[in-house]
Amino acid sequence: MFCACLLLTVGTTPGWGGATQSPGVPGVQGGVVATSEPNAARIGAEILRRGGNAIDAAAAVQFALNVVEPESSGIGGGGFMLIYLADEKKSVAIDSRETAPAAATADMFVPFIDNGGFSVASTSGLSVGVPGTLKGVELALQKWGTMSLAETLQPAIALARDGFRVGRQLAESSTSSRLQNEPGNPAYDEARKVFRPGDAPLQRGQLLVQPDLARTLQLIADRGSEVFYTGEIARAIVATQQTSRAQRPEGRGLMTLEDLANYQAVIREPLSGEYRGYTITSMGPPSSGALTLLQILKLLERFPIGDSEAGFGFGSTRTLNVMIEAMRLAFADRALWMGDADFVQVPVKGLLDDDYIARRSALIDPDRRQPRVVPDDPRPFEAQQRGEKQKLAALTPTLEKGVNTTHFSIVDRHGNMVSYTTTVESAWGTGLMVPGYGFLLNNELTDFNFVPGFNPDPNHYNPGANDVAPNKRPRSSMSPSLLFRDGQPLAAYGSPGGSTIIDSVVNISINLIDHGMDIQQAVDAPRIVQTSANGSVGREIGFSEQVMQALEKLGHTLREPVDIGSVQAVVMDPADGTQYGAADRRRVGSVISLGKDERKTGN
Repeated sequence: MFCACLLLTVGTTPGWGGATQSPGVPGVQGGVVATSEPNAARIGAEILRRGGNAIDAAAAVQFALNVVEPESSGIGGGGFMLIYLADEKKSVAIDSRETAPAAATADMFVPFIDNGGFSVASTSGLSVGVPGTLKGVELALQKWGTMSLAETLQPAIALARDGFRVGRQLAESSTSSRLQNEPGNPAYDEARKVFRPGDAPLQRGQLLVQPDLARTLQLIADRGSEVFYTGEIARAIVATQQTSRAQRPEGRGLMTLEDLANYQAVIREPLSGEYRGYTITSMGPPSSGALTLLQILKLLERFPIGDSEAGFGFGSTRTLNVMIEAMRLAFADRALWMGDADFVQVPVKGLLDDDYIARRSALIDPDRRQPRVVPDDPRPFEAQQRGEKQKLAALTPTLEKGVNTTHFSIVDRHGNMVSYTTTVESAWGTGLMVPGYGFLLNNELTDFNFVPGFNPDPNHYNPGANDVAPNKRPRSSMSPSLLFRDGQPLAAYGSPGGSTIIDSVVNISINLIDHGMDIQQAVDAPRIVQTSANGSVGREIGFSEQVMQALEKLGHTLREPVDIGSVQAVVMDPADGTQYGAADRRRVGSVISLGKDERKTGN
């Protein structure tokens, strides 16, 4: 038997803040799966029961999420999988981020800036990147899995074919305006037929059957990824992304069959950094996740966060102010310098250099707000490139982007860990479903700069790090992360939420390391986020109103409280291998834990 535990409260491993395990919560040693959706968690746990490892379970969970959480991720999108390999004691990352078609141009989104903006651009075929999820999962299985692609697809095929009962998250998402674009347009009608039958949103408890998706997943199981990237599914993808909103021919997609055939997922070395004696490993370029996360934490390291007597207890004015100020500085640098390192030189060493961090951190006053934050030039701090900094171009405001990603975390009985963030970008991606195949296409290319930023003028320098370019991956905020102490893995966690992903992971890390919370407390605690240099502050209910007023007096503009992110986490005690999980109440969330000997034998 396996134990399905929704919203499991767990204790922490020894090491952070001296926190003890939550009373009455048993640890396990047979593996833990933490997802945002109970059906997916059940499938991942069943793979572990059958003897599969964390990579096998991650593949099955991803395919299951395509069925039960299609608004957030699927084979029409992409993501980043961070893996800790226990036997080798090393971490690896698989980059299955979408790429721009070969015909993409730096200015292709300019026509939408004053004529429809993000809303129209992101629901047109032009915003569809070459999908990478399937290639990424396949690569992970080939390198480190014990099961075949076909085996990990079977649970999702059954779920799509036989149906499942709609949960709260999917029912609420089916009210989205993205599923109501241009009634009568066949490209948008396809998704409506499944998720708004009779033009009515799905109801909680309703049986949802997806025969087209089941057929597609079975095709992939029978023929491998080739049918998706070079076969009949590829032809259908290309035809679907040529859709444009009415009267907007410039919104037609540019992807070709050659673009799909040329797509490759990439194994990358993740980026690691130190914070108060802990090592945090996360996703480097083309994600800005690790760089921005580590920069924020390093900017904060000189402050005694967690010391209530010094005014730095959880949720205090000083603590939140320095967190916001560090986020502002890091996001200013992110906007200018971060992008796909296969195309532009990202100054990774400079951004995390101790001297550069000290210069930037000196701008933070725990009792004041900086009137205006601008990026600095980290290139003189690159070991191979010492020199004078240039004058930089002024920052341009960024458009609001999609936040409907998903994250899940898994640990198996061997101690292998997977932290996997996956997405179709906005809720329901473009809203375009591939006719006859039952999956949605992403709108990931809107993560590029809408206005090209490149400017070689030394008095207004801008590297154009995130400008659109052929075959380039758009900058991401996804931050699947692993936490270590003395080389021992302690936790795997991450979140959805667009650019707030980075700040959600910062909040969790600080809660664990500085405030000594156990993992469920760290997940449950209210979050504060700031995702631009000079914009407003996002926050959740749960902070003191007196503290919120004090932040406003410092000059911060606070938005109305909303739920931020959905962190799914697993933790492991390095002393005895005991494992726990935590699920986020902000979505449905599910944790399933398996005993050490809880393993099915035979078929």
